Amino acid sequence: MKSIYKILFTLTGLFSTCILFAQSPPAPPATPIDGGLSVLLAAGGAYGLKKLNDMRKNES
Repeated sequence: MKSIYKILFTLTGLFSTCILFAQSPPAPPATPIDGGLSVLLAAGGAYGLKKLNDMRKNES
């Protein structure tokens, strides 16, 4: 009796794989890279120049 259940379980698993399919992954988001990157680079440069200017003022 246990072997019949084992065989039925195995056959059910084998045949169900032909019927069931996984979903495809979603499309990647279309986000522009340049929009915020140039603003962040400009802000970082301005912050660095401000820090250099502050350090020069404190030295003299």
